[in-house]
Amino acid sequence: MRQPWRVAVVGGGIAGLAAAVRLRDSAPAGTEITVYEQSGVLGGKLRTGELAGQPVEFGAESFLMRDPTGAESAAVALARRLGLAEKIVHPTVGQAALVIDGGLRPIPGGTLVGVPGDLDRVAAVARPAADADTDGGRPLVGPDADVSVGALVRSRFGNEVVERLVDPMLGGVYAGRADDLSLVTTMPALARTARVEHTLVGAVRAAQAAAPRAPGAPVFGTLAGGLSTLIEAAVTASGATVRRDAAVRELTPTGTGWRLTVGPTRDPQLVDVDAVVLAVPARPAARLLAGPAPAVAAGVGALDYASVALVTMALPQPRLPELSGFLVPSTEGLLIKAATFFTTKWGHLRRPDGLALVRASVGRYGEEAHLQRPDADLAATVHRELSAVLGTPLPAPVDGHVQRWGGALPQYAPGHADRLAAARTALRAAHPTLVLAGAGYDGVGIPVCVRSGETAAEEIITALGGSAR
Repeated sequence: MRQPWRVAVVGGGIAGLAAAVRLRDSAPAGTEITVYEQSGVLGGKLRTGELAGQPVEFGAESFLMRDPTGAESAAVALARRLGLAEKIVHPTVGQAALVIDGGLRPIPGGTLVGVPGDLDRVAAVARPAADADTDGGRPLVGPDADVSVGALVRSRFGNEVVERLVDPMLGGVYAGRADDLSLVTTMPALARTARVEHTLVGAVRAAQAAAPRAPGAPVFGTLAGGLSTLIEAAVTASGATVRRDAAVRELTPTGTGWRLTVGPTRDPQLVDVDAVVLAVPARPAARLLAGPAPAVAAGVGALDYASVALVTMALPQPRLPELSGFLVPSTEGLLIKAATFFTTKWGHLRRPDGLALVRASVGRYGEEAHLQRPDADLAATVHRELSAVLGTPLPAPVDGHVQRWGGALPQYAPGHADRLAAARTALRAAHPTLVLAGAGYDGVGIPVCVRSGETAAEEIITALGGSAR
């Protein structure tokens, strides 16, 4: 009689937990799933806290409702699977702004992550280069090529469009810079059309047309009660054994599966399993892969990350604009790179006492020294810069929180997708029961991580002999 499968999920973020749910749904009945989380907290970058007596996100704030094809996103599908669909809420204010010359200007419409499909619509914010986006008789990007977003946009639209539009948009997502980030990984829809279209305006319009959105359909959603409810529901649905404060320090192939070395060096526990989903960031993944797959470890370990801090304040009855928030170009010289007016953006968070929750993101790749400041210094700087941008002194906060995320946001250099594909192919060939998931390999955002975890689970099921359901 075949023994039940034993699968270890290393990493208790949303990717690892999505993998655990998919394993429970699709693997043979009786499969033993254990989630190992090095810290004492599950959820990774999903973390709902409390400020001034109200739930507030100290990590990821929302998820996309649709995937690039226009279908329901993996995050929405998971919420539905977990019985949370009725808790999905949407922004009540969608308009955001850019900080330009010290003041706020609305982000122009019709762009794709800041790259314009209509140059006239962005002229009030950034002046596109005249006559640079000409048809040269060939596609913008070669069939197998990858370039930085900044290099492509600068060559076609000039510096201002990059620095005032594209850079702050990408900075808000990745805490990086357009000149360093891969077109293929960060803007895959534009990369596909750029391999066909001869102008950047044409490529943007083609990418927008390829993923139409119904008028008025919400782009983003979150969960009333906080995104940590997604984590709690996933743990319950997976039926997994969850081990917190359990660092997996070594993976060793056994011939029939894997041996995990778990816990402190002086008193380790050895655990044998049939398969492993490795859902941790690149550096810890590379350390675990160094023994069984050193070449794969080198490829995975090349991915770098930026660190950020999120400063959240509860302000008594401030005069805030009717905006969801704002983004800051690096040329403005501010510590803040983005701000969100939580209680303006999300109707379900509004309070009858007028208390406002405002969050600012601090830190860009290469500027980690700024994050060495004490919490009180960071909070005071954020408060001062918010007041300057809004043109009015803000009241002193009645409560606040500083959440530091070290090595949180992946920096996808050009060629990342090919390097990752090669690493995964080599790993699959050598060790089909060890699969990478989430943790920024495939992109950022909750839907990407969920899909990555679910795909990893399906690969494990296939490697172990398929579902018995």
